[in-house]
Amino acid sequence: MADSFSSAVEEGLRLSKRLYYAVAPPRAMREMESLLPQGPMMYAVISDPGIVDNPDVPTYQPHVHGTCHPPALIPLQINLLSLETHCFFHTAFVSLEASFRLHCVMSSRSSPCLLALPMGHQGSILGVEVQVAKNSYRTKLTDEDVSSAEEKKVNPEDGGYLKPHLFTLTIPQIDGGSDILIKAKWSQKLLYNDSQFTLRIPYTLPEFVTPAGKKVSKKEKIQLNVDAGLHTEVLCKTTSHPLKQLHRSAGKLEFSYESDVLTWSKTDFIFCYAIPLGHTDGGVFLQSPGMLDSDRREMFCCYIHPGEQKSRKIFKREMIFLVDISGSMQGKPLESTKNALLSTIGKLDSQDFFNIIAFNGEVYPFSSSLEPVTTKIIESVSEWINKTFVASGGTNILAPLNQGLDMLSKCQDSTSSVILITDGAVEGERKICDIMKTKLADQKTIFPRIHTFGIGSFCNHYFLRMLSIIGRGEYDAALDQDSIEELMERLLTRVTSVVLSNITFDFHDLDDLEVYPSRVPDLSSQGYLMISGRYQGTFPPNLKVSGLLANMSSFSVDLKVQESNDILLNKVVAKQQIDVLTAKAWFSEDRELKEKIAKISLQYAVVSEYTRMILIEIGKGKSSAGSSTKQVMNKIDPQNMEESKQQKIRLLQPLVIGFGDISATIDNIPPGCRTKPQEATDIIAKAASDCCGKLCDVICCMCCIRACSGLNDQCAIAMAQLCGALACLGCYVCCGGGK
Repeated sequence: MADSFSSAVEEGLRLSKRLYYAVAPPRAMREMESLLPQGPMMYAVISDPGIVDNPDVPTYQPHVHGTCHPPALIPLQINLLSLETHCFFHTAFVSLEASFRLHCVMSSRSSPCLLALPMGHQGSILGVEVQVAKNSYRTKLTDEDVSSAEEKKVNPEDGGYLKPHLFTLTIPQIDGGSDILIKAKWSQKLLYNDSQFTLRIPYTLPEFVTPAGKKVSKKEKIQLNVDAGLHTEVLCKTTSHPLKQLHRSAGKLEFSYESDVLTWSKTDFIFCYAIPLGHTDGGVFLQSPGMLDSDRREMFCCYIHPGEQKSRKIFKREMIFLVDISGSMQGKPLESTKNALLSTIGKLDSQDFFNIIAFNGEVYPFSSSLEPVTTKIIESVSEWINKTFVASGGTNILAPLNQGLDMLSKCQDSTSSVILITDGAVEGERKICDIMKTKLADQKTIFPRIHTFGIGSFCNHYFLRMLSIIGRGEYDAALDQDSIEELMERLLTRVTSVVLSNITFDFHDLDDLEVYPSRVPDLSSQGYLMISGRYQGTFPPNLKVSGLLANMSSFSVDLKVQESNDILLNKVVAKQQIDVLTAKAWFSEDRELKEKIAKISLQYAVVSEYTRMILIEIGKGKSSAGSSTKQVMNKIDPQNMEESKQQKIRLLQPLVIGFGDISATIDNIPPGCRTKPQEATDIIAKAASDCCGKLCDVICCMCCIRACSGLNDQCAIAMAQLCGALACLGCYVCCGGGK
């Protein structure tokens, strides 16, 4: 889909040459490696190229035969950009306001427009509002009852994720020359590395979105607020844009930037800051439930930073890597896994031990026992990987999991870990979770951890998340093939850098306590730890956290507890709760738990597996607060479904990853593909059987016109000369010259 999107944009740039500006036009050149949006963009969706013209200065345009199929995408010009970001804990909440102009369609005609919003690391859309002259549009979440009722009416072109963290939304017909005001909100995670947090927002814009002419006002605003959650100094490291500091206090920063610009940003917005902590520390925030919150228990959010101690000792490691080498892993997924694996093993110490188990339908261990990290072993394992990592066969996860856990030694002074890497879903996943719970029930000083990494959308990510919760490990995923190696290396770096294990929280005697996740993972020097939950009763003034250090000595710290009235805490807590509860709901198949997740999702506008996003069109003069709209936001029954349809509601594609696809795994469909790859013989046979039908299709008048409109100039001239020669030959024969 990404390739077809780029092709549509390339076609749109060719069509934009028809526009007349009366001044020097913006350069419509390919200035980036990819035509995929790398910043907030909007496109005119052009099916009829004849409507492309400057709405302000109508010009004579040659008639264009045929239509664009698929439609071309012409990037719209931008007049205003305003970016507001709140960094809270380790999450950034971004608000974008942008003004686009439909500058490429005749004033008497109209065209749909496509909004494209690329988001940062683990980005998740929260909502979009669109305002045009005649109508306004906004997205809302609704429960799955509407999803099931309108499932057959979903149009993929209406909106969804084109790629992971690239959200698109199509707005219906907009008149040429109209101004389009966009307000969008999303959340994304901050990257953490070596005690430094990095915020990166896609903000790179091509020159051809700059309006033609110097007199056109182009205003850019950036507002940045940082709340580190600790009463300590926050150090600003680097920034990509000229920000002016407005306020600084303990744990908080505030910056702004506002200017009239000649061209829009050519780089992403990047801001890095550090919290100078010499030791492990953190904090606890408390918040009361909102008026509309169905769960009346109090909320808490606890986080721990590892600190900056360079000499801190990490645990000795015993690691077993379980790598899926089934047929669907062929190509980039398996190559990226190889690179990440060899890079991680090369960073282990000589005191560490490891093993690799490759699996598909069978199990292929590198060794029958754990091996020490030596130069000779690393060379042997590299040769073994190149020989063994050949994508083929099916997927069996239980066998390598059992073999990996049985192989781990009964360690007392090291962290033993199983890291499962897979792109497939299998039968009996709940049974696998039950077996793992039984195996880990007999807890030693440090029982084996289970870490999971999912590739693509066909594996059951909630099964993998549940496995990591059971094993007090970490979970991560790469839905895009281009990010597999980077994200996998980041996960492996965290799990090989444990500085505090067996972490416990002393909650005293709180009533009705619920903690997410229920089993607390270890703290890494290259990561942070955050847990949240609900409770009743009186929270202690200081929360004691205990754990085990690498030298097997005990560690404890008292975290300061403080009240928070920041609404952003609700969304931070809600996102974590939804992820953990969804894994539990999948595992337990509890209907009440699913309904609870849906309520949290609707209340805090955080997408879940049990809610869907819809686009509501509100005509001029209609109120968005009407009773029928409220009914759409809640559960819609058959009696008011007809009334809801009058609101012009569009159901968007699911914005979540789902619960895996066993049939796609059995068919070995690679991640990112929608259909099973065809064999060459199948393609040839199909082409032969369809040959006559395709020939008949091309002979029809309209298809012939479409085919001719796609010819280049040289080919058209050659065909015209050929037709002329045949005509002359026919005349010659007719006149008797051939006798």
